[in-house]
Amino acid sequence: MPFFTQARTFEALWPDIRSRLAEVFDDGKFSHGRQVARFEEALARWTGARYAVGVNSGTDALVLLLRACGLQPGDEVIVPAFTFVASASAVVLAGGRPVFADIDPVTYTLDPKSAADAVTPRTRMIMPVHLFCQMADMDALLDVARRHRLTVVEDSAEAIGMRWNGVHAGLLGAGGVLSFFPTKTLGALGDAGAILTDDPRLAETAGALRHHGRYGRTLAHFPGISNETTVNGVNSKMDDIQAAVLLAKLTRLHEDIARRARLAAAYTERLAGTPGVLRLPTVVPRTARTNPVFYVYLVEAELRDELAAYLAAHGVGTETYYPAPLHLQECFASLGHRRGDFPHAEAACERTIALPLYPDMSLDDVDRVCDLVRRFATGRPA
Repeated sequence: MPFFTQARTFEALWPDIRSRLAEVFDDGKFSHGRQVARFEEALARWTGARYAVGVNSGTDALVLLLRACGLQPGDEVIVPAFTFVASASAVVLAGGRPVFADIDPVTYTLDPKSAADAVTPRTRMIMPVHLFCQMADMDALLDVARRHRLTVVEDSAEAIGMRWNGVHAGLLGAGGVLSFFPTKTLGALGDAGAILTDDPRLAETAGALRHHGRYGRTLAHFPGISNETTVNGVNSKMDDIQAAVLLAKLTRLHEDIARRARLAAAYTERLAGTPGVLRLPTVVPRTARTNPVFYVYLVEAELRDELAAYLAAHGVGTETYYPAPLHLQECFASLGHRRGDFPHAEAACERTIALPLYPDMSLDDVDRVCDLVRRFATGRPA
C-alpha cells in the first residue's frame, strides 16, 4: 500500500478530464490560458475569496505573496520551526529574514506566545502555517499582529476546505496560498499553486509578478492595464493542463474531504489505546467555529523510525513530517540557533509519522495498517 495514490480517482474522473484536456489542445494555449482563468474563478467561488491567482507551485505562491505584501530586504517574518522548509525559504527568496518560533505541541501550529516573544523592531510579518488537519489559532495570532502592527501572511498550502468562523484559510490576513502538489487534498498531476486574497491591489501585483512583472493580460479581473514591465517578476504561470485536471477534481472536493474524515475517524477508533502510540490527532476546541480537514493522518510514536521501517517491510508507505526542525537545518545555520531553542518543534520532528490517508483507500486498508501498527507495538510476529 503506497503512502498515496490517486489511480482510482483518476479512473473515475477520466471522462471529464479527457474532455477538458481536449479543450486545451483545441485552444492551443498550454500556459495561462482559458482553463487557468476558469479554474481561478471556480476556486475563488469555492473558497469565498474575491481573487484566486494561479501559479506554478505552492512555494512560488508564498514567495510572490510575500513580495506583493511589500516585504523588503532584511524585513523579518516570524515562521514556525516545525513546517516544510518552503515556509521559511520563501521568506529568504523574497528578500526577508525568517525568525523562528515554537509550535503548540497538540496542534503543531505556530504558538501565539512564542510568536509574540519573537517580535523585534525589524519584524514586518507573521506567517501562521496550517498543518495536517487544523488551522493555527488565528484569533490569538491576529491579536499579536494587531498589537505589533504586523502583516499576516498565511501558509495555507495544506488547508483547502478549512475555515475559521466561516472564513476560508488564507483569507484572515492579507492573503494566503494553496499548494496543488499531487498528494494534497486537491492535487494536480504535478506542481501547481494559487494565491488567495480579498485585496484587489495585492491580487493585481501578484498577477503581474507571476508573469515577469507585466501588467495587463495577466489577471482576468484587471483587464486593460498597461502591458509594460514595471516590477521585476518571474515566470510562474499555471499550466492549463494542471488547471484542467484541478477543475475536474474540484467538482468532487467536498466528497473527497468527507471521505478523508471517515478514514481518519476509523484510524482513531482502531488505534486508540495502542501501546507506543503517544498521540493521535487531536482537534483542539476553539472559541471560533472551525472545521478539521484531514490532509494527512499524523500520529506520534515512541519508536517512530522503527515503526516506519516495519511498515515499509510489509508494503505500507509512510511519511515523516518533518525529519528536522528548520532552526537546526544547515541552510539556516547563520541564524545561530541551537538544539533546545524550540523544544516542541524538536520533539515533533523526532516522534511524528504520517500513515496513508487518501480517498482511494478503503476501510479494509485502514484495518490492515492498524493491525500492523498494533502488531509492531505489542511485539507480535507478522
